[in-house]
Amino acid sequence: MLGVTLTFANQKGGVGKTTSAVNVAAAMGHEGKKVLLCDCDPQGNATSGLGINKRDIVNSTYDLLIGRASAEDCIIKTAFKGLDIIPSNITLAGAEFELVDLDNREKRLRIGLDGIKADYDYIIIDCPPSLGILTVNSLVAADGIIIPMQCEYYALEGLSQLMISIRQVKKLYNPDIEITGILLTMYNGRLNLTLQVVNELKKYYASKLISTPVVRNVRLSEAPSHGKPIIAYDRYSKGSLAYLDIAREIMERI
Repeated sequence: MLGVTLTFANQKGGVGKTTSAVNVAAAMGHEGKKVLLCDCDPQGNATSGLGINKRDIVNSTYDLLIGRASAEDCIIKTAFKGLDIIPSNITLAGAEFELVDLDNREKRLRIGLDGIKADYDYIIIDCPPSLGILTVNSLVAADGIIIPMQCEYYALEGLSQLMISIRQVKKLYNPDIEITGILLTMYNGRLNLTLQVVNELKKYYASKLISTPVVRNVRLSEAPSHGKPIIAYDRYSKGSLAYLDIAREIMERI
């Protein structure tokens, strides 16, 4: 049976997208699943967040996309249960230009990952905060999309733009893609604006909202600087328990 590929996407930066991709992947691994995290962001934050030195990378997502290396050649086993990674570094920024001249430029990631889908229960893709060719590749490769978003007005505007992009990808390249869930991050239930945004989301996307929000949490912010997902950094912190619940809900939905 082939694994399920989930892309964490939001063109707006600073919404907790990488934090969510890393911690959901680690939580799924903790739950006994075999998980591959594919870092598709040239910033490589998901890579360093799992304790991998970007300077030591031999083959990265860049090499996979341009056809220089196979997925097997790129995979690094992490120190965390059930979790492997295809790492990224700044060389990936060049792929935006190089992919323009390559065949199947929107499908390069899907083609690259096809051979290893059967080896994993879940493949989690972390996208850059943009709607460029790297994000399109990530959406084309996906079975489902998780949209992490903050509870603020601009996030609602950004969600509308992202939905248009998803519809275009669905129409042109990947008719099977679906939104698996919308994940609320940096949540503060005491703010009126938070409640207004949540009510607005419930109006249009009630069935897509993941029931556990990610509350602002200091331990969650500290974990990446130690090269660990929150479940390894502080197993019983609020952030760790939230991401375990979120991972379980995502797996149930699938």
